[in-house]
Amino acid sequence: MLLVWLIFVVGTPASESKKKGLSFEEKRARMMEIFFETKDVFQLKDLEKIAPKEKGITSMSVKEILQSLVDDGMVDTDRIGTSNYFWAFPSKALHARKRKLEELESQFAESSQKKEALQKSIEKSKIGREDTAERAALLEELATLRQRKEQLKAEIDKYRECDPDVVEEMRQTNQVAKEAANRWTDNIFSIKSWAKRKFGFEESRIDKGFGIPEDLDYID
Repeated sequence: MLLVWLIFVVGTPASESKKKGLSFEEKRARMMEIFFETKDVFQLKDLEKIAPKEKGITSMSVKEILQSLVDDGMVDTDRIGTSNYFWAFPSKALHARKRKLEELESQFAESSQKKEALQKSIEKSKIGREDTAERAALLEELATLRQRKEQLKAEIDKYRECDPDVVEEMRQTNQVAKEAANRWTDNIFSIKSWAKRKFGFEESRIDKGFGIPEDLDYID
């Protein structure tokens, strides 16, 4: 694969590439050629001089191309003192591509197994669900039973008021309401008594002024 790749890149006329402009991948391929052909170690400044002259890669893009190759593990780098050095050998690139191919083949095999298992599961789930007259009759019966269930539920809800638990709940609710009403009645009587003592108003006048019914009384 590496040999085919190199033949493809080398076989591309330099003049034609210059006219059309090199793509990002073409620049990466030509940068790798520098390392493979020289089998040398370079600094960035060296590549910025060599790449434009020998491979038609602009010096402005050398750093970006080089970093992408480092990120992909195709070019090695190390810092010695204050300088960074870069190198790459064909043998490592070949091994890296071989490992990547094996990884992809493994993923493909795993995906194929999952697909096959899912297909078997789908086929298994179809068993017993064939469109037969018997299945159609059973589905119709099921729909009828579900409808009957809803009808019975509605019928039960109609008679829910006769449920002892519901009756007891209503009784307790009524008791709470009764006690609250008597508390308010007691408060009204207390206010009326206070008004009569404080201002000497007659009870009938107070009732009329505040809209209090004459027959107001506690609830038994």
